[in-house]
Amino acid sequence: MPAAAAPMISSVQKLVLYETRARYFLVGSNPAETKYRVLKIDRTEPKDLVVIDDKHVYTQQEVRELLGRLDLGNRTKIGQKGSSGLSRAVSAFGVVGFVRFLEGYYIVLITKRRKMADIGGHAIYKIEDTNMIYIPNDSVRVTHPDEARYLRIFQNVDLSSNFYFSYSYDLSHSLQYNLTVLRMPLETLKTETTQTRQESFDIFEDEGLSTQGGSGVFGICSKPYEKYVWNGRLLEPVKNTVHRDWLLYIIHGFCGQSKLLIYGRPVYVTLIARRSSKFAGTRFLKRGANCEGDVANEVETEQILYDASVMSFSAGSYSSYVQVRGSVPLYWSQDISTMMPKPPITLDQADPFAHVAALHFDQMLQRFGSPIIILNLVKEREKRKHERILSEELVAAVTYLNQFLPPEHAIIYIPWDMAKYTKRLNVIAESVVKKTGFFVNRPDSYCSILRPDEKWNELGGCVVSTGRLQTGVLRTNCVDCLDRTNTAQFMVGKCALAYQLYSLGLIDKPNLQFDTDAVRLFEELYEDHGDTLSLQYGGSQLVHRVKTYRKIAPWTQHSKDIMQTLSRYYSNAFSDADRQDSINLFLGVFKPTEGKPHLWELPTDFYLHHKNTLSLSQTRRSYTYWWTTGVLKHLPLPFDEVTCAENRRKLTVKKFHKYEEEIDIHNEFFRPYELSSFDETFCLAMTNSTRDFMPKNVGIDPSPFTVRKPDETGKSVLGNKSNREETVLQRKTAASAPPPPSEEAVSSSSEDDSGTDKEDEGPVSQRSTPVKVTDTGDNTKITENVVQSTKDVYGVNLSDVPSEDDLTIYTRFVQLGQSQHKQDKSGQQFCSKHHLDRVINLIPISSFSQDNIYEVQPPRVDRKSIEIFHAHIQAGGGNMQPLGKDDFLMYREYIRNRYM
Repeated sequence: MPAAAAPMISSVQKLVLYETRARYFLVGSNPAETKYRVLKIDRTEPKDLVVIDDKHVYTQQEVRELLGRLDLGNRTKIGQKGSSGLSRAVSAFGVVGFVRFLEGYYIVLITKRRKMADIGGHAIYKIEDTNMIYIPNDSVRVTHPDEARYLRIFQNVDLSSNFYFSYSYDLSHSLQYNLTVLRMPLETLKTETTQTRQESFDIFEDEGLSTQGGSGVFGICSKPYEKYVWNGRLLEPVKNTVHRDWLLYIIHGFCGQSKLLIYGRPVYVTLIARRSSKFAGTRFLKRGANCEGDVANEVETEQILYDASVMSFSAGSYSSYVQVRGSVPLYWSQDISTMMPKPPITLDQADPFAHVAALHFDQMLQRFGSPIIILNLVKEREKRKHERILSEELVAAVTYLNQFLPPEHAIIYIPWDMAKYTKRLNVIAESVVKKTGFFVNRPDSYCSILRPDEKWNELGGCVVSTGRLQTGVLRTNCVDCLDRTNTAQFMVGKCALAYQLYSLGLIDKPNLQFDTDAVRLFEELYEDHGDTLSLQYGGSQLVHRVKTYRKIAPWTQHSKDIMQTLSRYYSNAFSDADRQDSINLFLGVFKPTEGKPHLWELPTDFYLHHKNTLSLSQTRRSYTYWWTTGVLKHLPLPFDEVTCAENRRKLTVKKFHKYEEEIDIHNEFFRPYELSSFDETFCLAMTNSTRDFMPKNVGIDPSPFTVRKPDETGKSVLGNKSNREETVLQRKTAASAPPPPSEEAVSSSSEDDSGTDKEDEGPVSQRSTPVKVTDTGDNTKITENVVQSTKDVYGVNLSDVPSEDDLTIYTRFVQLGQSQHKQDKSGQQFCSKHHLDRVINLIPISSFSQDNIYEVQPPRVDRKSIEIFHAHIQAGGGNMQPLGKDDFLMYREYIRNRYM
């Protein structure tokens, strides 16, 4: 059965910009180069942008004819071949947008990309390089002396540094939102399809499919969440005039993915951070919140876990957990003119009714639901009152706002002084995850129902028929929201990761210990995540890391911390002002205007980010009912994910045949029409728990949940050249495990882990198997203890004869399996007329609805296909068949169509 809905895939993924004297022609195609669209950009307007979207969808042959006619028509003399009338300017992968300063418009194109992650077959790319092209030609260009300076400021925003996009996956929304949208009721989707057909200008809408029955699939494209889109202003000039496939939304932040191999089963761990484009800026220049409730350094971090052996969103197992960081939502700042490492904190405006905090938490209730949990990490005990100023004001604001909320949806405030208390942070993490729950797109597995865990029964969130939903979110902050915040988020993420693995049936208890391959892989992801976000906001990498707070950092780390502190201080003092100007110009916060002060002439950008300083709002929000109408009615569910008329208007729904390229994620991921190389395959190049973290010495338990010694990692072993040859030899000789580490050896797993984790220490799935192995270069000695006892292998002594009850249970199990395979399949017929329906036929053979176990019938192959395959095999062995006349004619036609 096909999925009821699927994400729409953009059909504009390859672009070529062609140039004539009067116009630019931007030709975009899908990856298979079977469908083309054309944009016409006028070059004769000196300051206006004129973009015409050709609504026709071209074939490859039609595009060649069109370009040939354009080339012929733009030559100075008919028949002249020396200078072409149509020249190829640049190749690209997407349009970032259009921007204008004081002269004409520029177009910004993505010219290089790199795949960074894969979520259910949907690729996420990082921008590697861009090209900025001036549109008007030289004959109409009106020059301005300050244009070059604005261009230089705009290009200071390095688009090749941590900007990401996807052609088929909405990066501005969470996985929970994206999958919730795909599971909307069919009646709602049919209604939206009718409205879309009436409003759309696409002449190929619905492809002639009826909205009832058939083999159609609803394609869904959601409106991006504007807060996390960084090129929204750049796309504004063309957003309402071009087809949606031309609009490529980019996010800024971090994206990393690693492969966790569990006895060969690939599980992808993905970390995505979305930085807010509202009130964006650098460390000391953007503090607190603006008048609209947007806070500085606001980042939404989402960890996604899924079983990569099943790619489909409908049939696969996916889980995610979201948490947020952001500055304290108050009017406060720090004056950097004093040249002090820690400038004093100043409260700029009195806010007795917590107006700005109310706006901020209203946004969070709409996006995440309840409860909103605040983890405040600022210092509580100080000789001189500094950070405590923020804590006192934040407590007062939360206390005021909670007066008007229902008690079950009140904002939860947790103060935690990270500078004084680093122990037992895992207890807070456990409590937070239990309150918010997490997202998983499948019901509880049968094994967890048979063997329920106490922690699992206490888990919060919302349980639905298709799985679990996260309701509410953890909001973590310190003063900078960098070092302490990243460590606290890692601890909460580690706790959530254990629940995610347990929900997918990959571990037997929702608990993970430090110094395991899984946690080391996750910690490295979080270190990269923290370094990237710290560079964007603070100008340097993390100063204090997870190991610093765990008190196990090496002594060399202190010198690195000092260098990062100096780098951060230099960046804040000398380069942050220029970076802030670039961000303001890139995001459209400042728009250059003739006759008004230039960006570099402004004494401050305060009024640019606080719109109430320029004009008073006509409507005033209530001081008591401070939330948006309709939000409380649906709590604890987030309002943005509720099926209602307002949210349906944010969706574009279209019906396709189930094998159309626009919704066929199989073709999008595997690209059968392209020649692929194993060396360039993304899944082989990503970080791998077995290759990069599992020790390479003799006899190692391959489980990523086995506790290792602190110096026993794959990286430390491979980094030593003297051990490299020995490691390879050892891997060939044995694949068993050393004795498990003693209690003293594991004691460095952290003081943070001394609470809950120690109580559940040492489950069977996390123990190693002791085997003694000896090896020498001349191979004269052999391994000892080759035949192991059941006690050594399984940890228990198995009795010789099973009991009668056990035999009865096993007999029933065997009979159940046999009866399932003897189903009468005579009534099954192929209903679809499409030829692919006869190739793939999945028949469920399990009586449990939660299981994804199918019987696959082999495809039927005709005689001609078999002959072609045999000829291919013979050619591989060097036995070439003679080519006939038809073969030569076919090859000649191919060359003519392809290259001439």
